[in-house]
Amino acid sequence: MLEFRQVYKTYATPQGPLAVLEGVDLELRGGESLALMGESGSGKSTLLHLAAGLDLPDSGEVLLADRSISALDEPARARLRRDTLGLVFQQFHLVPSLNVLDNLRLQARLAGRETPEWSAHLMQRLGLAGLERRYPEQLSGGQQQRLAIGRALAPRPALLLADEPTGNLDETTAGEVLALLLELVREAGSALLMVTHSAQVAAPLDRCLRLTHGRLGALTESGLTQPEPSRR
Repeated sequence: MLEFRQVYKTYATPQGPLAVLEGVDLELRGGESLALMGESGSGKSTLLHLAAGLDLPDSGEVLLADRSISALDEPARARLRRDTLGLVFQQFHLVPSLNVLDNLRLQARLAGRETPEWSAHLMQRLGLAGLERRYPEQLSGGQQQRLAIGRALAPRPALLLADEPTGNLDETTAGEVLALLLELVREAGSALLMVTHSAQVAAPLDRCLRLTHGRLGALTESGLTQPEPSRR
């Protein structure tokens, strides 16, 4: 579903080039869930943006659904995102002029894959049934994040990318939202790549990798990382 092959990414800074990703290899299979951990500034969000085709690597290759993102122009990458991905971020990015139901339907309609029965199921499971005609500003933070999750899953994407999806919620609400997210991802049949700084959030997922100094390593029982072998 998603593959990184020796991906490098560097940004220019006033202090000189900053290497963010250095030879990253990553594979995520269909239906699998993977947590990506790392300290702030370690490159987690950069990796997620590359996976979504929102940015391009300096070298190496990113493949999404067996298509090389680097080989596509921006309109083609946008179509690939529309047809393949669901995106959930810390910021909810709901459309303030649309009511709850229309926000939830938005991505599925853009992808041409709206299913009324699935949308109704999501509304019920997300605890939003009866709130269809409200607007985002009339919802709590937890309700807004659940709505953002529902919008991303409404088209049943092959891959859901989530960047700290519970980062703006209190601990109790975050736990509830995370459990619901994982349940709905399984129901939708989607793979999941989730960026988080929390080991507790990462624990229920199938696998967990840590990004350190631009390189990926698997977590060991001691909490340290074991670098994955390079393909070079």
